[in-house]
Amino acid sequence: MLRAIFGEKAEDVRDASLYVKPGSSGVVVDVKVCSRREKGGDSQTKKSLKKDIARIERDYNQRIIEIRNTFESLIRDDTVGVKILEDVYDYKEDVLAFEQGKKIRAKQLSTVDYSLIARLKVEDRKVQQKLTRLVNLAAMEEAKIIAVRDAQIERLKKGDELAPGVNKSVKVYVATKRRMSVGDKMAGRHGNKGVVAKIVSVEDMPFLPDGTPLQILLNPLGVPSRMNVGQILETQLGWALDKLGMSVSSPVFNGATEESIKTFMKKAGLPESGTIRLRDGRTGEYYQHETFVGQIYMMKLNHLVDDKIHARAIGPYSLVTQQPLGGKAQYGGQRFGEMEVWALQAYGASYTLQELLTIKSDDIQGRTKAYESVVKGEFEVDPGTPESFNVLVREMQSLCLDVIKLVKADSMTDAEEETTEE
Repeated sequence: MLRAIFGEKAEDVRDASLYVKPGSSGVVVDVKVCSRREKGGDSQTKKSLKKDIARIERDYNQRIIEIRNTFESLIRDDTVGVKILEDVYDYKEDVLAFEQGKKIRAKQLSTVDYSLIARLKVEDRKVQQKLTRLVNLAAMEEAKIIAVRDAQIERLKKGDELAPGVNKSVKVYVATKRRMSVGDKMAGRHGNKGVVAKIVSVEDMPFLPDGTPLQILLNPLGVPSRMNVGQILETQLGWALDKLGMSVSSPVFNGATEESIKTFMKKAGLPESGTIRLRDGRTGEYYQHETFVGQIYMMKLNHLVDDKIHARAIGPYSLVTQQPLGGKAQYGGQRFGEMEVWALQAYGASYTLQELLTIKSDDIQGRTKAYESVVKGEFEVDPGTPESFNVLVREMQSLCLDVIKLVKADSMTDAEEETTEE
């Protein structure tokens, strides 16, 4: 289209548009343009830089004024008219900011620095405490705003750090909403991580005798193997506190004891053991045995199945070993390791194993022949020597070990046979 409009001038123009990865979707929440700041620069660039710095300073100074106004409105009613106990001298301006024996005026609070107000001593003890607390709070907020402002101005002056040869970069931030799905990873606070095995409707979930359905079911075999009993205690204590409408702090080395948890359970009118007979959500009948139930804090980890799912037909190979690369980012293959080889050996699946270790991996000639045979419709597999074997031979030769590949007897020529006999 560009060629049709502009003719030969459009020959060196290419489409460098930014696209998201295939299968991705979401809402664009932010766009950032990063550019390299060259030393010197033209007058237009300098003018633009000054304009941007002035805009940042104006915005952040406005925020500082808002903090100052909020501080004054909070403190004015209590402090204006209160008697000053000690002189407060401003060494920067070389003036007396607050004079002993006089009363505080509203104008003084709006003009002097926070450090001077912090040194102020007044008659009323409550006013003194409130004044100190609010001054520290306002000074802290103002310091944060100044730090962010200075960092932004510094970044504008320096420019963004870009890769060599890149002058401008555009970053588009896309927010994606992900619902929990089978294969997503979750974890508690006790190293009890796991993968979601099944998601069912709330009607099919087991429920308590009062009709409350469970939200999550954890495999009980995950407790004795890891020996993290903390999750049991947290579950039991959480149930009791939910019923009592309380919140407690349970530090690592000074947490709730078993006796205190049982006391809470008793107060809440729950069984001390923490177990109760559940009903099957599908049939409505009671389960045969009691189940340990309660409340626990569970997190969704950033290892989602949508990000992990990956498949490869053909793709890039390693230059040295000629084996497929690994990982989704490199469009790699699935590693068939030593233990997986043992499994196929145990099953006696020799042809499958040979295919995996040769033409599907690093047998270069075999790969080519397999492709040719598929194109011709013959489907014949003639595996050769894997390239990793040649790499091993070269490594042994580099250690001054003279390794020579032997040739089958039936494929040897008459001359070779005579040489061998001699």
